[in-house]
Amino acid sequence: MSELDSRWTAKKRRMSEKVRNMFYHAYDNYMTYAFLHDELKPLTKTYTDSLVELGNLKLERFPQEYNGSALTLVESLSSLVIMGNNTEFERAVLWLSENLTFDVDARINLFECDIRVLGGLVSANILATDSTNRLVRGNYKNQLLSLADDLGRRFLPAFDTPTGLPYAWINLKYGVMENETTETSTSGCGSLILEMGALSRLTGDPSFESAALRALLKLWSMRSSLNLLGTTLDVETGDWIEYSFGIGAGVDSFYEYLIKAHFLFGRDEFWRMFQPAYFAVQKYFRHGSWYHEADMRTGQATYWQLTSLQAFWPGLQVLVGDITAANSSHSEFFSVWEKFGVLPERYLLDLQMLHPT
Repeated sequence: MSELDSRWTAKKRRMSEKVRNMFYHAYDNYMTYAFLHDELKPLTKTYTDSLVELGNLKLERFPQEYNGSALTLVESLSSLVIMGNNTEFERAVLWLSENLTFDVDARINLFECDIRVLGGLVSANILATDSTNRLVRGNYKNQLLSLADDLGRRFLPAFDTPTGLPYAWINLKYGVMENETTETSTSGCGSLILEMGALSRLTGDPSFESAALRALLKLWSMRSSLNLLGTTLDVETGDWIEYSFGIGAGVDSFYEYLIKAHFLFGRDEFWRMFQPAYFAVQKYFRHGSWYHEADMRTGQATYWQLTSLQAFWPGLQVLVGDITAANSSHSEFFSVWEKFGVLPERYLLDLQMLHPT
């Protein structure tokens, strides 16, 4: 091994150990101070039940009997496997199998619950049943898949709209509530296909994938002649509410899920949507190495800002093989990170300064 290879190997080992320590710092403190609740508040060593608090900051519809869904534990399952901690993974899987329930009077955000809870359960089930026998034989009998199936069925009433586009909010026990808002985001109705598609493949029930795919195809049919979409829309009428569009909040995962669905399910229709959508971003949003927002109808720039949720973009570009563009994008994101020591929520590209809010 050359000296250069030795230094690189040593650096990877140090970085790996640093990541491991960061993970266990977060995980162990959650388990100590916040479990069974959803998330840890690290400064006060208390908790938040964020699954029902998200978008409900005034706690107007907060169920008094809700004590959390161990959300952080669900989200940590695959990381435990990556860390090689099969003992803790097994303990967590068996605890969730015996204690987690979704029969609760809780109004939740469909998108967040899908990507975090349903996704966590589906992926953990796959890991728990793979050929390496990470769980003691006989202890696991697809309980997490049963929970995922139950959760998926509680999602389905949200898709019962004239357009097939799902409501952003649904009550896990009672379905869509009276006078529920009909506004949702592009991400909210266009980023459900991975989890619900995988659930259909694992259970043999096509209803989950069919609902998510119908919503995605409807959303794509609403694109402009420039192959651009808006950010928010009405699920009952199918009308756009916000025409400004970018690659950040409210939109980001739409692109991510299209290309990953193509890889996961091997269906060309996802690529046929992703390719023109990606080219449109490069044509109308890109300014040098930066990406601003634009009006879906005209392609004219609207907001010249970088947002933290755009940070996935270089990774997506690597996935599709656009390495030169990925290097350029990543370099600009990293330059902002170095300037502030962290990637800010919003950074004004034209003024080269933090957004005042």
